Amino acid sequence: MVKRAVYILLLLLPAMADVQAQWNDSTHYFIKLSSTNSINRANDKSAYLFNNGLGFSIRKERVSLNWNNTWLFGEQNGAKTNNDFSTTFDANFYRPDRKFFYWGLANYNTSFSLKIKNQLLAGAGVAYSFFDTESAYLNLSDGFLFDASSILEDELPIHYQTVRNSFRLAYRFVIHSLVVMQGNNFYQPSLTDGSDFNIRLNNDVSFALFRGLAIKAALTYNRVNRTGSENLLFTYGLSFERYF
Repeated sequence: MVKRAVYILLLLLPAMADVQAQWNDSTHYFIKLSSTNSINRANDKSAYLFNNGLGFSIRKERVSLNWNNTWLFGEQNGAKTNNDFSTTFDANFYRPDRKFFYWGLANYNTSFSLKIKNQLLAGAGVAYSFFDTESAYLNLSDGFLFDASSILEDELPIHYQTVRNSFRLAYRFVIHSLVVMQGNNFYQPSLTDGSDFNIRLNNDVSFALFRGLAIKAALTYNRVNRTGSENLLFTYGLSFERYF
């Protein structure tokens, strides 16, 4: 099942995305890097958490393509607590007014803390932007995702497939070009089992320093109800963004 899921992901790579501002018909590129961390040491106790991200976008007036990657690693008192990787390709196809658009997505995850050995999510849907400017972006989207997963349920390996509804709230607000507040928040229940749902909340605030460099604080919450696993993470560090 996992090999078939990876094969589907590879087929979807050429057509994937995300949007946060208005563009003319020329092509724009965007790259973002972030490294936020949390370290705590007292006497003989220690804990640390590293949260790293890399994103790249290609955007035109009617189409945008995005590739986002995150890797989270943590240990507490010498025992591993997190080793979580996610990569996402998505594509948005806009109508002339850019408020309403269609999206397609392929997402691959593996997570030690959430007991996910392999997970592929792939699907499509619609979205509507209430605001879409350089200083304000607010968007609601909904659609359906095919989920092919290999997880640990009661510490036993389980392979299963389901179709999920995927509801998302995304926002980005820029205050005087100095402060940026943004987030992507998902609720993804299975269509066949109401107790099988995923929650993914990612929100951060950054304070500009110079030339695209900023101080960033991020709050992340994830829950996979089928495995009974969740994590709540607060990290801080640096981020870099550049349009070209």
